[in-house]
Amino acid sequence: MNKLTFPKPIPTAISVGLTLLIWFVIPVPDKVTPEAWHLLALFTGTIAAIIGKALPIGAVSIIAIALVAITEVTRPGKPEGAIADALSGFANPLIWLIAIAVMIAVALTKTGLGTRIGYHFISLFGKKTIGVAYGLVLSELVIAPVTPSNTARGGAIVHPIMRSIADGFQSSPELGTQNKMGRYLALVNYNTNPITSAMFITATAPNPLIVDLIAKATNSSIQITWAQWALAALLPGLCMLALMPLVLYFLFPPEIKNTPDAKGMAIAALEKLGPMKSSEFITLGVLALMLAMWAGVPAMLLGPDMDLNATTTAMIGLSLLLLTGVLEWEDILKAKSAWDTLIWFAALVMMATFLGKLGLIGWFSLSIQNGINHLGLGWISATVILVLIYFYSHYFFASTTAHITAMFGAFFAAGVALGAPPMLLALLLAFSSSLMMSLTHYGTGTAPIIFGSGYTTLNEWWGAGAAMSVVNLLILVVVGTAWWKLLGYI
Repeated sequence: MNKLTFPKPIPTAISVGLTLLIWFVIPVPDKVTPEAWHLLALFTGTIAAIIGKALPIGAVSIIAIALVAITEVTRPGKPEGAIADALSGFANPLIWLIAIAVMIAVALTKTGLGTRIGYHFISLFGKKTIGVAYGLVLSELVIAPVTPSNTARGGAIVHPIMRSIADGFQSSPELGTQNKMGRYLALVNYNTNPITSAMFITATAPNPLIVDLIAKATNSSIQITWAQWALAALLPGLCMLALMPLVLYFLFPPEIKNTPDAKGMAIAALEKLGPMKSSEFITLGVLALMLAMWAGVPAMLLGPDMDLNATTTAMIGLSLLLLTGVLEWEDILKAKSAWDTLIWFAALVMMATFLGKLGLIGWFSLSIQNGINHLGLGWISATVILVLIYFYSHYFFASTTAHITAMFGAFFAAGVALGAPPMLLALLLAFSSSLMMSLTHYGTGTAPIIFGSGYTTLNEWWGAGAAMSVVNLLILVVVGTAWWKLLGYI
């Protein structure tokens, strides 16, 4: 007999308690409508349930959609309008972009192309331990634009390669020899993940949410395209990827410095994979076509009529993989993370959108603005404070999506009101939204996979995260701002 699966009692109690507290106990502030306040209650309860993992995020999101429809907070007395509002998130093309991209990424694992790319880079750079590290970095960087599940990328594709290399040198937690090289490679494996996630809209699921929040906050005056995002992140991202293995090498030096056998191991693994299959060639061709279209190459060559929407491009890519037989419909149906993303993304986008429409975000951002104004700071100091608070508050979040949904809109609006250039602030907060994942062993889905493999202690993991947060933020501010000014973005 199947067991009944109930929500976790403590996180559920906290979630329900917060919702009821805000809805019925805390008075509605001046200049805030009751509908906005009640939606905030539902939103707070939803975020608390996601953080506490009362139920899987998709299940929490379905309940949230139902509650928005039942309570009619968006359209009091209009049940048909309320359910239309509750389901409005599913009409957002950015949500479908990520869901479809997750489906496409299945081809990387199904065909073995992702693993082949990883071992290829190891074979090129694997003579020294630090070379192996850069091989892992380049492997993730290459597949990042078409792998919106950063967990699948860092945890399911790159991490097994990293473990096989470490095990080949008898460096494992089971033997107590993780310090030989496994600890260092595991930290590089993980800390690559936040950086590559920041470099492309399609490198992690919450990035399109950020694009949407920025567009709504600026009345569509700032609409960041895939190419603009990638170009803005290019130089600071490459600098971070170049420095990160060196910083970690200094902080957590591996006992084994030279790894002449790593190249041979990678070559042996490639030989085991055999020659590239037709499915891999097709997948590689489709991914190259998609990247070219996202980068605007057809429009540059053939005119503006060929400038396709990013979601349209993703649909073309998925269609080609289905038509060529690389993917079957069963593969799409089994892509649970894609459908899961579609559900929770739609729910959170919907709630964030109506918090803005009902004036709650504006009120909250004004409160933040007034608090900083009392300090008598200029916009530069105010921006620094906002970015630092936003970044390091991720210690309190186990979900980047929850963090972004809860704080991004208000912090962006407050910064703009304090005089920060909108595009500058947008880019700083957008890239911080991924970089902050480096801080903890629960910061994103990739973290528990790699941390759980046992190569590092908790102190080592948090120490590495703290160190990399400082390095990444400095590069973001110094290199990033100079680069964006050169590009004419700010």
